[in-house]
Amino acid sequence: MKRISLMAAAAAVACGLGPTLAHAQSSSVTLYGDIDEYLNYMSSSSGKKLKTVSDGAVMRSRIGFKGAEAVSSDLTVKFNLEAGLSSDTGTTAEASQSTGRFFDRQAWVGLASPTAGELRLGRQNTAIFTRGGNVDFTGRTLGSIVNNFGVPARLDNDISWQSPVFNGLQAEFHYAPGESSTSGGSLAVYQYDIDYTVGPFKTNWAGLRAHPAANATTKKIVGYDNVNLVYDYGDGKLYGAFVRSNNITSGTNGNTAYNLLGGTGTLLSTTMSATDAARYYNIWQLSGDYRVTNQLRVGALWGKIIDTSHSGRNAKGGAIGAYYDWTKRTTFYALAETMSNDTNAGFRPFGSAAVSPNFTGSDVNGQKISGAQLGVVHKF
Repeated sequence: MKRISLMAAAAAVACGLGPTLAHAQSSSVTLYGDIDEYLNYMSSSSGKKLKTVSDGAVMRSRIGFKGAEAVSSDLTVKFNLEAGLSSDTGTTAEASQSTGRFFDRQAWVGLASPTAGELRLGRQNTAIFTRGGNVDFTGRTLGSIVNNFGVPARLDNDISWQSPVFNGLQAEFHYAPGESSTSGGSLAVYQYDIDYTVGPFKTNWAGLRAHPAANATTKKIVGYDNVNLVYDYGDGKLYGAFVRSNNITSGTNGNTAYNLLGGTGTLLSTTMSATDAARYYNIWQLSGDYRVTNQLRVGALWGKIIDTSHSGRNAKGGAIGAYYDWTKRTTFYALAETMSNDTNAGFRPFGSAAVSPNFTGSDVNGQKISGAQLGVVHKF
């Protein structure tokens, strides 16, 4: 059904091309980005401490180019190229991973029509990732328990279609074929999202299903579903979030510190653990914020990760924070957070970028981790 929906969307957008393609009306290219630097202090109940200057608590530092060309009165060609930066060291975000990427965050081209929606092709953010602002007062960044669980952020070779908004309702679908030489949907990742806004309420359900390789030892599909509800009460917002997923596995950094489906484009391993793939987690989180002045916003959250296999992999924690918009482009922020892992759990704090350096192994598993940060984001 998802393939049919995408094919229908492509046909609908293509129908708008007609003879007007040769008559471009206007075009623009925008250079944009941000720098996010913060002072970080964290401690583990193991006794270890971190005192660092880090990048990306609220927004991963980045530089990007985006453009649009109106080729008719109701059809626009768009593109986006975006590269992450580690502003504390001056390297590209992917440099330490030796992936060879430059535009690691986004690299896509698309067609947009107010009547047929928007079709995109290329490396794109997931529908789950782009709804981070609906999760909690942090925008699902540092301090968020949902973010500490992990979020599939973007995929390669992705085909997406986003519908127009109709009476407050909007849908989005993605299909990433996995670029496998075998058939039958091997390594394919399907995504979906439904958004609905009515008055001061906003809700959405975003999710994905990642299929194993044809020769994988474990045939389990990895899924992630996120349901959010936001109430705008005028002086701030109240948030409720629920996540259900089996997208967690263990490694040297911690018992629950890795994703089966990589967060930034790595597909399912042919040797993924059957035990991990069969273990589902439920994450509940409540959050709220309040705008003290036009420039100052404060917020708090509390959440819990529940291991439904009852194998001692639960975690819980909370955070408080304040954001001060000094100018239209510069924001100062202060955060404090804590998270307690059960005996076999090893979740770690995570921001818009990975906390680096971070705790590993025995300093994570079964430990309580607390921290405080002071930082600044400048957008350009």
